[in-house]
Amino acid sequence: MCPVYRRGFFLPTDTMGIAEKLILDEQGIHRAVVRVAHEVLERNGGTEKLALVGIRTRGVHLAERLRQEIQAIEGVQVPLGMLDITLYRDDLQEIGPKPAVGQTEISFDLNGKILVLVDDVLFTGRTIRAALDALIDFGRPLAIQLAVLIDRGHRELPIKADYVGKNVPTHRDEEVILRLKEKDGKDEVVVVKR
Repeated sequence: MCPVYRRGFFLPTDTMGIAEKLILDEQGIHRAVVRVAHEVLERNGGTEKLALVGIRTRGVHLAERLRQEIQAIEGVQVPLGMLDITLYRDDLQEIGPKPAVGQTEISFDLNGKILVLVDDVLFTGRTIRAALDALIDFGRPLAIQLAVLIDRGHRELPIKADYVGKNVPTHRDEEVILRLKEKDGKDEVVVVKR
């Protein structure tokens, strides 16, 4: 069956009536990552002291893409780490008695580094607060900057991204879904209204 496109919403025929609005396709995601890579390099004057840390899961994939773009521009491979924030969440009690904890891999010294923390969607700011708490347990970076692919607003904490791929104003009853080839088989950002 063919999908239907109405009033800016992509209506998939294989789900239970959930309308998806396409925000970024594969090319749009790539352009956003390239732009953020250039902004990171410009702000920091190159790659000296620079390191990337992706928040599991999709933030790690985006951080790897950002790393590849930085290497293509500068010819230097910056350190890359991945961070699981499960045990630092402020809603850990609501998750249940046995939360699924992923692996954190930071194989470089954070002290004196300019860390670019990478996440997929910035919403309330609570994920980033948890990530900052987790990072401080690993050392004392010179600075921590935040890069996100999507900033959807509705902040509950005073957190602002330094680098944003795309600002997407949303309603509280909407959800921003990022799909990446590495995890989902295709690249796209959609807004779902339930």
